[in-house]
Amino acid sequence: MTIPTGPSADHGHNLLGPTPTLLPADPRPTSRLDAGEDPAAVAADHPTSSAAWATLAERALDAGETIAAYAYARTGYHRGLDQLRRNGWKGFGPVPVDHVPNQGFLRSVAVLARASATIGEDDEALRCRELLDDCDPKAAAALGVV
Repeated sequence: MTIPTGPSADHGHNLLGPTPTLLPADPRPTSRLDAGEDPAAVAADHPTSSAAWATLAERALDAGETIAAYAYARTGYHRGLDQLRRNGWKGFGPVPVDHVPNQGFLRSVAVLARASATIGEDDEALRCRELLDDCDPKAAAALGVV
């Protein structure tokens, strides 16, 4: 999946609203994932990496393993929430999808939305879709959530 990267002039940021949360890069797991290493090994070595969990979730969902995808995505979502909170996020405000370090969290939320819808957990699917929209109005479309 290709997600636009780089600074964007429009994150839906209101000058009176919260500043966008931009997670710091973590090159250790990212470089391993980019090199095609097994995401399970990367997650085992870097369990706080939302990107590793998101990759596991996406692969499981693509393989029709919806429950595994749901579990991996939920782990990536919670690890991402921890990172966001450590970086000043208060549970609301922009989390731009075009900032690469944010993408592990947002990808996890997207898979959680899709897996939830597949198993009929419609309230969770809607909540995840709303979270994506609140984080960045472009996120859902960029991540294949309709």
